[in-house]
Amino acid sequence: MTMKRMKTLLAVACLACGGTAVFPAEEQPLYRNPSESVEVRVADLLSRMTLQEKILQLNQYILGENSNVNNIGEINSSFIPGLGSYIYFNSDARLRNEIQRKELEVSRLGIPLLFGFDVIHGFRTIFPIPLAQSCSWNADLVRQSCAVAAREARMSGVDWTFSPMIDVARDGRWGRVAEGYGEDPYTNGVFAVAAVQGYQGDSLTGSGSVAACLKHYVGYGMSQGGRDYEATDISAQALWDTYLIPYEMGIRAGAATLMSAFNDIGGTPATANHYLLTEVLRNKWGFSGVVVTDWNAVEQLMSQGVAADRKEAACKAFMAGADLDMKDFCFKDHLEALVTEGKVPLARIDSAVARILALKFRLGLFEQPYTVEVPDAKRVLLPAYKEVCRQLAEESMVLLKNEAGTLPLRKKNVAVIGPMADDRENLLGSWSAQGRVEDVEGSIYENLRAELGPEARVTYARGCAFDGTDRSGFREARKVARKADVVVVCLGEKKSWSGENASRSTLALPAIQEELLAEVAKEGKPVVLVLSNGRPLELCRVEPLCDAIVEMWQPGIVGGKALAGILSGRVNPSGKLAITFPWFTGQIPLYYNSRQSARPLQGKYQDQPTVPLYEFGHGLSYTSFEYGDLQLSADTIRRGEKLKVEVRVTNTGKVDGKETVHWFVRDPVCSIARPVKELKCFEKRTIRQGESQTFCFEIDPERDLSFVDSDGNRFLEPGTYYVMVKDKRVCIELLE
Repeated sequence: MTMKRMKTLLAVACLACGGTAVFPAEEQPLYRNPSESVEVRVADLLSRMTLQEKILQLNQYILGENSNVNNIGEINSSFIPGLGSYIYFNSDARLRNEIQRKELEVSRLGIPLLFGFDVIHGFRTIFPIPLAQSCSWNADLVRQSCAVAAREARMSGVDWTFSPMIDVARDGRWGRVAEGYGEDPYTNGVFAVAAVQGYQGDSLTGSGSVAACLKHYVGYGMSQGGRDYEATDISAQALWDTYLIPYEMGIRAGAATLMSAFNDIGGTPATANHYLLTEVLRNKWGFSGVVVTDWNAVEQLMSQGVAADRKEAACKAFMAGADLDMKDFCFKDHLEALVTEGKVPLARIDSAVARILALKFRLGLFEQPYTVEVPDAKRVLLPAYKEVCRQLAEESMVLLKNEAGTLPLRKKNVAVIGPMADDRENLLGSWSAQGRVEDVEGSIYENLRAELGPEARVTYARGCAFDGTDRSGFREARKVARKADVVVVCLGEKKSWSGENASRSTLALPAIQEELLAEVAKEGKPVVLVLSNGRPLELCRVEPLCDAIVEMWQPGIVGGKALAGILSGRVNPSGKLAITFPWFTGQIPLYYNSRQSARPLQGKYQDQPTVPLYEFGHGLSYTSFEYGDLQLSADTIRRGEKLKVEVRVTNTGKVDGKETVHWFVRDPVCSIARPVKELKCFEKRTIRQGESQTFCFEIDPERDLSFVDSDGNRFLEPGTYYVMVKDKRVCIELLE
């Protein structure tokens, strides 16, 4: 037997014992050397792979019990040797390690598997839904929440999260509005950066980080009529000045991966859109990470009418720029034939595989392919994690209305009524990952009773279900309300009413809930309406019946406690809306940064208001803030210079409070018409009672005053610009 043959047998024997390929020191492959650069290791490993091995890396399947009701509810523990990735549905690392071990036992080159999962707003410690998080205007808290989610996920066997979703969404009928950060491009971009930093940390290697994924690229939030998976019709100008902005910000922050969208964009589905996936993403922005398709999105090119069969779908998606095929195996089944036929160049295969291998190296999977298995008590729901959850829930809730100081509650005889009042499950919200009902620390009723203490009298009646026509509980609800000094009515949506495939034709609450509120209001007691939902709601019929309204959203596992603190006054609400609440569903689309009208005083609805019920940025406090005049460091500015605008904000009330200052810019005359105002900066601070703080916005003309054309090119025009905060405005002159 030759020495070379003996070395080969030793390597194979090691694989059979559960290890990865081991070579004698003099033949150690470069890809096995952690001291080499990722680029060198990828090139070396790629040179050793067969075409079939490469193609298998470009496919992702499912592992574990699929909890996504929109897809196949199956349990899969099958093993496909050589596959690149799995979506991992289990809550701990045991199954992951078992499958990883099988892979490394049979793998010729010891290439580890990559495990991804939809960790949208927490893994087991479930935080407020992303739409709520944006209403906190606290990017650091969002970063911390994503860091917690990353630690829990990575320690449970997940290396990669399909988050954040940064689709600019202006139609609340679209269920997935709950998963994003609202209607403003810049806001989505800021929270995209925070999420990427939280998920990925300083390095992807280790037990505290996961790879982030920007989704859904791009324009998915513009689904026609709010109907999920529908085509979108987006102009080139809107694409660049609105929908692409947060993706570029997230990529600049270092996002490791990106997911293409389901939607058709003006006739070309995002999954097969070469302009977006290659010309913009790769060539213009220089993105070097992995592009994964959405679930079955390659195969769905047939439904969208651009591919006759799965083979053509695979060719179009892959050649457009998709690297990894999620679930439908179109790449697995057809890429080899497409290479043989000359329709897919081998170089394109190599570039896609190289990106996937690079991600695996960056995650440290070649050195640490297994996840250390630890019990729940040391892995999830830790006290420090819940503390971040509580803070984020408190700062996300928005006080929409508060007539005559109804809140905080001063009376101790309180009735708590409604289908949300003693409900825990629906506080979790959609896409609640591995969250469990038993993790939710009490309902609204339970937490308010504990908050007000034994000296208070807190009574409860459900009144009605979330929907339906059963009014038999109305009498009991009125009886409970009659005996109380103040009534807290808790209404809203089930968690399944928002999220994927949860489009609704109206933003109104079900009629039975509105009727319950009307019945209770007949008792003449002060009414506090608490809303738990995943989208903006139509409140035109219920708002007049309420003395106070609190939007708590779907706040996660400690949301009940956070709300109780706000109702009692222990916590001063500080949330402000990141999405507009219309008076009527028929006002949609309605958002703050629309372009200017040809006839500003005409063209309004004749049968209902044109203005919103609650506008972007609206949110009340238990204290009052007074804004001084805006102060400029100079009245004029040139390219390359910077200018400061300051505003002094004073807490003129009787309690400490947090205030968010939103800085808007307007260019009233431009070669391309610009919105009536655009958010360019925001900052949130605590201001103590009687104190003042100065907020500053440093203007960089190239960043803050420039605009983008329909080809994605930035331009800056001399002229007059306005900088606005609330009702304050100053004028800046940009010189030639």
